Amino acid sequence: MLHEPLIRELKALRLNGMAAALAHQGSEARDLDFDERLGLMIQHELTERASVRLAQRLRWAKLPQSAALEDLDTRTPRGLDPRQLAQVRHLAWIDEHLNVLVTGPCGVGKSFLACALAHAACRADHSVRCFRLPRLADELARYRAMSNRAGFLKLIAKADLLIIDDFGLAPLTDEVKRDLLEILDDRYDKKSTLITSQLPVDQWHAYLADPTLADAILDRLVHNSYRLALTGPSMRKQKTETKKASASQIA
Repeated sequence: MLHEPLIRELKALRLNGMAAALAHQGSEARDLDFDERLGLMIQHELTERASVRLAQRLRWAKLPQSAALEDLDTRTPRGLDPRQLAQVRHLAWIDEHLNVLVTGPCGVGKSFLACALAHAACRADHSVRCFRLPRLADELARYRAMSNRAGFLKLIAKADLLIIDDFGLAPLTDEVKRDLLEILDDRYDKKSTLITSQLPVDQWHAYLADPTLADAILDRLVHNSYRLALTGPSMRKQKTETKKASASQIA
């Protein structure tokens, strides 16, 4: 049977990876037996599906920046405990339904680390959603106006990893605090949450203001978490100064 009809039939079965592998098999493949050729095609199909699944995961995650753990700058001193960072990088905490809290001053790399961990989680076939807390509040208000708040909360609850960036940046309404409690209650001991904040964790209770809601929120978030407290100057400022220095040298 000619390759072209086979390729069309494979595509009709949505076996696009196998179809591509068959199309690219040259004369050297004739030296392989049937099992070897089939094995190569199956491996290509698995690789193709993993690539498509990763692209879907990243689209759904909506990460604000492209980041990878391989690009994490560990040479700049930021107060990171190497052992703790290694534990977080291995992502076992997601399977154990634990949380990660990343704190530190503006520009020190909290969001980059969060996005790098989220990207690694997507590669490990975990579902991820990412929101800045102000944007999450806006989305909650939008879905509430459409009378679909419950549907949105259910969608968030399904994510293996929820990232909430910029926690503590602006005051929250009582309505948003109650929504946040519901989100974290849905996730407690079932899914993982990663929070980034300029505020140290010991100031979160005061930030939330309402003692009852603050106790409930932090009880579901803090006690079963890894804490990474970053220190040091703004890396954005350092990059800007480096660019300016390079530009002045060229001039």
